[in-house]
Amino acid sequence: MTKGELAGIYSDFLTRQGFRPEIDKDGDVKFYFEGGLYYILISEKDPEFFRLVYPNFWEIENDQEKMKATIAASFATADTKVAKVFVLRDNVWASVESFFESPDHFMGVFKRSMSALRTAVSTFRDNMKELSNA
Repeated sequence: MTKGELAGIYSDFLTRQGFRPEIDKDGDVKFYFEGGLYYILISEKDPEFFRLVYPNFWEIENDQEKMKATIAASFATADTKVAKVFVLRDNVWASVESFFESPDHFMGVFKRSMSALRTAVSTFRDNMKELSNA
């Protein structure tokens, strides 16, 4: 299956769910949800791999904040099923990654994946507040 075909599967599904997805210049699918920009990153070499990301949701301003963000990301990842929160350069990203027998099988867990992603981000933010007040 080509990257374009995979993007079509994801884009068609998101459209049916009420989103307005776009395919970006890299061939990945982007969409907005509650003010945030999300992506489904597509791996043409591994079409059974599904990766939903919320990139750059927290900008890191200095080395001290980077240390706190790394700790908060670790706690958020540990506390949230399936989701990962991680520092990438001077930003924090969150993702949900899964393998499916067929690329279209993600549809059955998309809503729960979005929920896990949002929970992980919320947990990260709560942990950052706690670390800043400590």
